Amino acid sequence: MSPDHVSRETPGWTPIAEEAARAARVLHPDRYRMPRPSHRRVLTVANQKGGVGKTTSTVNLAAALAMHGVRVLVIDLDPQGNASTALGVDHRLGTPSVYEALLGEIRLAEAAAESTASPNLLCVPATIDLAGAEIELVSMVARENRLRQALSPEALDELDVDYVFVDCPPSLGLLTVNALVAANEVLIPIQCEYYALEGLGQLLSNIDLVRAHLNTSLHVSTILLTMYDGRTKLADQVTSEVREHFGPTVLRTVIPRSVKVSEAPGYSQTVLAYDPGSRGSMSYVDAAREIAERGAEMPVPPDRDGGSRNA
Repeated sequence: MSPDHVSRETPGWTPIAEEAARAARVLHPDRYRMPRPSHRRVLTVANQKGGVGKTTSTVNLAAALAMHGVRVLVIDLDPQGNASTALGVDHRLGTPSVYEALLGEIRLAEAAAESTASPNLLCVPATIDLAGAEIELVSMVARENRLRQALSPEALDELDVDYVFVDCPPSLGLLTVNALVAANEVLIPIQCEYYALEGLGQLLSNIDLVRAHLNTSLHVSTILLTMYDGRTKLADQVTSEVREHFGPTVLRTVIPRSVKVSEAPGYSQTVLAYDPGSRGSMSYVDAAREIAERGAEMPVPPDRDGGSRNA
């Protein structure tokens, strides 16, 4: 019997055998390839509340898609540079980064570096220079459009990517506004805890403002529930409320609270590389597959900038 069919009913089942079977699905992705999208998707991962799993979800979803045959670009727009660290991309001072791309000093391809997670995964890193970018952008013409200009269809065609994930800082400042203007879709990670929905209304209001004045194609396409603890009633209550309010926008897959997911960035790795057989790893693979399947079924939208790309 193949390792992906190991279950408690299988003779000789053990927890180690089950974990090995899960790991095989991650480490041998050719058997489980994910579909490419009907057109290039640009998703901003946003939530002004810190600690909800924005960066963790960005890098692990991107890695899962890349490992299963999809070309992905991650834009690290958080001055802390945590996404760059997790993807094994150099972001020391002086490294070509998203800062120079925002200012128009270099092409996007000059800043994009291949991640250690997968040859299909590229990352434009954030250096400490980005911390002062919001102040510098204030005086610039069309300051809200700087990232959109950097992510032009021509620039993304040069990198030949199917998905672009923009990892935002935990705020609703000018960097996040740039990310919302540059994207067609917003992915919101929501923590399965008491304060999860606090401030979400403000984020949705800001998205509405950006859609009304700067980017008419922007919409919330995906909500991902993170840090789910099945031992608590509260997690189930939050999950039910979010699903009731947002309906099919919420992914079926829920990301569990996991020590392995938390440990992985300390080793400059995604959880898929750090512990491919863990529940956290498999949850992100399942969530990425949902995103990929939705993307393959999406109708091609009207071409905003000439940026739609048939797979």
